[in-house]
Amino acid sequence: MVEMAIAITLLLVLTLGFVDFGHAFYQWNAATKAVQMGARLASISDPAVTAAALAAADPATNPGAPITAGTYSFECKYSGGTGACNGNSAIFNPNAFSRIFRGDTTYSDSDACPALAANQRPGMCQFFPGLQRNNVVVTYTATGLGYQTRLGGPVPTITVSLQSINFQFFFLGFADITVPSMLSTVTGEDLKSTSP
Repeated sequence: MVEMAIAITLLLVLTLGFVDFGHAFYQWNAATKAVQMGARLASISDPAVTAAALAAADPATNPGAPITAGTYSFECKYSGGTGACNGNSAIFNPNAFSRIFRGDTTYSDSDACPALAANQRPGMCQFFPGLQRNNVVVTYTATGLGYQTRLGGPVPTITVSLQSINFQFFFLGFADITVPSMLSTVTGEDLKSTSP
C-alpha cells in the first residue's frame, strides 16, 4: 500500500506535468503560426498605418530615388481599446489591423474571433485562440528597399510580434509565466495605397 501510494503520487505528478507542458508547447506553436500568418497578411494588405503617413515618411528629393534605410519606423498596436501607430491614433488604420488580426471577416472593434466563411483567409486569432488585439504589434520599417514613386506604394520591412502573453499552469501550481515575445519579419510585397 505504501509503495502504491508513492508510485501513484509520482505517476500523477508526471502525467499532469506532461499535460501542462504539452499545453504550453501547443500554445507556443500556435503563437508562432499566428505571427507567421499575421506577417503574411500584413505584407499583402493595406498597411495598419495610413498609406498617406507611410508615403509621406520619406519624401524623395528626386523622383524614383530609392527609399533611404532607417528613415521611418511605425509601430502599430492597441492599448486598451485604442489603436495607434507610434502613439498617434490619427494615422492608425483599424480596418487594416483588423484584417491582420481576424482575416477576411467583417471588421469589428472587439477581441472576438469570428468563424470563417468559405474562401475567407484566416487571421492571427484563428491560429491562436484566446489571442487579443493588445497582444499584437505590427511594425513597418524602411530598410532601403523599393522606391518612393512606386505605384503600389512603399516597400517596408514588416514585423509582426506578440507581447504580454501569459501561460497559466493548470495542475502543477506554478505561478503564471510570460511567454517570450515572438516575431515574424517579411518584406512588404504589394501594399495597397488606396486605403485612408
